[in-house]
Amino acid sequence: MTTISLQEAQANLSDLVHRLTPGEEVVILENDQPVARLVRPATPPTIRKVRQPGTLRGSVLYMAPDFDAPLEDFREYMEGVSSSAHGQGEREASASR
Repeated sequence: MTTISLQEAQANLSDLVHRLTPGEEVVILENDQPVARLVRPATPPTIRKVRQPGTLRGSVLYMAPDFDAPLEDFREYMEGVSSSAHGQGEREASASR
């Protein structure tokens, strides 16, 4: 483990980062107290593949016939929304006459 002062780290941060080997650690000190650690990961970051639409096609084996039916917990809300939506349309239609 290498230690370096905060002032040196600020002046040479780019070099410090590029010189680190996998698993190596550099501790940055301020007033002889550790304030930060620079650690290079032991393994390189994984590169994610670009997602392609349709790659999971056919993976749903069963879907209930009522999967999109309103939930019982929202019945009161849905009744309020549908009645206010119908009422609003009627008001707009009568206002435009």
